[in-house]
Amino acid sequence: MKQQINRFVDHSFFQKSIMVLIIINAIILGLETSPTITRAIGQELKLFDQAVIIIFCIELALRIYAKGLRFFHDPWGIFDFIVVGITLVPSNESLSVLRALRVLRVFRLVSTIPRLRRIVTALLHAVPGVGAIIVLLLLVFYVFSVITTDIFGQNFPDWFGTLGNSMFTLFQIMTLESWSMGIVRPVMEIYPWASILFVIFIILSSFTVLNLFIAIIIDSLQTLNESRKNNEFDQKRVSESHVTEKLRTELKQVRLEIEELKHLIINQSR
Repeated sequence: MKQQINRFVDHSFFQKSIMVLIIINAIILGLETSPTITRAIGQELKLFDQAVIIIFCIELALRIYAKGLRFFHDPWGIFDFIVVGITLVPSNESLSVLRALRVLRVFRLVSTIPRLRRIVTALLHAVPGVGAIIVLLLLVFYVFSVITTDIFGQNFPDWFGTLGNSMFTLFQIMTLESWSMGIVRPVMEIYPWASILFVIFIILSSFTVLNLFIAIIIDSLQTLNESRKNNEFDQKRVSESHVTEKLRTELKQVRLEIEELKHLIINQSR
């Protein structure tokens, strides 16, 4: 029974059906945010949402029954369990945020689409390198926050009055959102040389450190792809070696049979 259910939940048709249901459910959750649509078919949308929750619970129960404790050894299985569990928490007016968390079911697409799983795996694989870059970026922010607070804080208290304000302003400058006309040029009216300081900060943060994030993630993707290809190649070699060994055994058996036939013919001819 377990083997049959395991084959059923692992079947591509079943997994694709769940994926389509997740996509439809995500669209329904988006439609529920429209007051006009809610007034027109709000009750039907709620019934569909409840039916989806029931289907997800049944699917999760089947997977747990079929795989047993192995289900909780799979990180994606735990992920699905947590996402579905959150949607089962009852929500009311005081816990309306839990109702909004229903949209987390969309993230189940990550566990059902292999390409998305590989990307997430690459991101997790890049965490150590990204952590080092975050520390470097924080150091850059801290140094320039202290500098800008000491120099510009008195004349521009809203932007650089405190260390926290300076960090937030520098974050805006790093994203290049209204950094020139909104911040730098007003500061340059009092401090003409300020452009040099901000350009150095932009080069260090936006053009250097942030690009390191992309480089590490791309390197992680390439490493995982190479590892996957190597594993496939090793499996292919092992399979080919098994086939070759089997052919050798069969050829050896055929030779023995031919030798026996030769001896038999020779003996009969005498």
